[in-house]
Amino acid sequence: MTALPLLPMKPLAGGYDVIVVGSGSGGAAVTRRLVDAGVAVLLVEAGPAGIGVEEIEDPAQWVPLMRSRWDWGYDYAPAPHVDGRVIGIPRGRVLGGSTAINAMMWYRGHPMDYDIWEAAGAAGWSFADCLPYFRKCEDWEDGETEFRGAGGPLRIERETEIHPVAQALIDGAAAIGIPVIDDPNGPDNEGAARSNFNIAGGRRWSSATGYLWPILDRPNLTVVTESLAISLLIENGRCVGVRHLVDGKVVETRAHDRVVLAAGAIDTPRLLMLSGIGDPAELARLGLPLVHALPGVGRNLQDHPLAQACVVRSKRPLGPVTGNGGGSMVNWKSRPGLPQPDLHAFPVQGNSAEPPLRARYDLSGDVFSFGFGLMRSKSVGHLRLLEGRPGGALEIQPNYLAEPEDREAMLAALEQVMDMAAAPVNAHLFDGFAAPDRRLSRAEAETFLKEACSTFFHTCGTCRMGEDDLAVVDSRLSLRGLDGLTVADASVIPVIPTCNTHAPTTMIGERAASFVLGLA
Repeated sequence: MTALPLLPMKPLAGGYDVIVVGSGSGGAAVTRRLVDAGVAVLLVEAGPAGIGVEEIEDPAQWVPLMRSRWDWGYDYAPAPHVDGRVIGIPRGRVLGGSTAINAMMWYRGHPMDYDIWEAAGAAGWSFADCLPYFRKCEDWEDGETEFRGAGGPLRIERETEIHPVAQALIDGAAAIGIPVIDDPNGPDNEGAARSNFNIAGGRRWSSATGYLWPILDRPNLTVVTESLAISLLIENGRCVGVRHLVDGKVVETRAHDRVVLAAGAIDTPRLLMLSGIGDPAELARLGLPLVHALPGVGRNLQDHPLAQACVVRSKRPLGPVTGNGGGSMVNWKSRPGLPQPDLHAFPVQGNSAEPPLRARYDLSGDVFSFGFGLMRSKSVGHLRLLEGRPGGALEIQPNYLAEPEDREAMLAALEQVMDMAAAPVNAHLFDGFAAPDRRLSRAEAETFLKEACSTFFHTCGTCRMGEDDLAVVDSRLSLRGLDGLTVADASVIPVIPTCNTHAPTTMIGERAASFVLGLA
């Protein structure tokens, strides 16, 4: 495991070659590659350093990080198909961003996901284009292959020993005809497999650990933490710097070459709008001056709906939590004839039910859970500012299950996950259902899903790539119509991929660096 570094306290200069805002999946990657190339970089992070914090580094403690001091504390707005509930949307507010509080899954989905990006207008983003950058990210425990990388910044491992609940998901999937595969990050993701994790030596391996820690003492890198970016400096059609808070005071720092926004799918569009970049009607509503019209800012918000969860009674105590509390995954099709898997499930070594289910069902005793969700979701939402000031209120609306096709797929997933749990191969562990406590009618299942729906926290798409009038960045991640500004986070994703968004966003950061450096 990498030794804990010190974060040098350097004086802030008036200008740098590049300013990177945000240190998560995309921001850490682009920072590392620019610094390696000799570029003078200022990395601005709103949260604290978080280095050496036990609850961050221990994989088993990741769930309580949500709603902790390391989380922005955002919520999804109520919507009818989730019973009008407010759903918390965790986002990391610390060096490493959400990679410091997430479930540590490393998963890039199906190759077709990226061909879909190209078909949607993101020229040059097919899987063949993206694969070299995925491989560049990786230090895969099994070594380099055609599809996997070795020696990259992010260590990726399976659990040393698979937990019985994780094995039960794999065995149950196989029992209903889903293939068992060795690696979900190989040429095809359809099947049940042991998960890939950003965990090494039993410790979290965040983007900060892999990309930033080795370069914190470089003379051409300055990192300022607990510094909220509040607006961009725009002069004569060019982004020339950032206004940010340092010790509570507003500071203007100049970027000689460009600014790279990597604040995430929530805060990147917010920062653009606070800088007068966005839909003219929205800016007028907020009383913000129009600097550059881009009506797509904040639109196209997408996330995967997660049902938490199918809870099962165990015939025996499960013992202490291992790894991140999961250990395996399954990807399958909700109906025959689909071109790729659209459903995903994972195990939880305990009770992961949403509060309404905990109130409805008896979940006492030894239980485990299978969380499941829709990875090829069609429902699209939006992000709106409710106040035109830094830190002001937001409306973040994913419109979960708004599309009938999404609801049908989730109903199928519930039945199929219950089949996996109750498969005869799991008779040594399965002791009946807890939530739901029996097979449900269609109407009952619809109610169950409304109460169980939560988030994978895969928010993306709010500054999407493309060439049409609602695209915010072009295919080289430059803001359309404004010089000196690149976006390198999940906001640029045009169509949500069938996976956790950490891996694709890291790949986006790698590609952003290559564009900035003129290497691609």
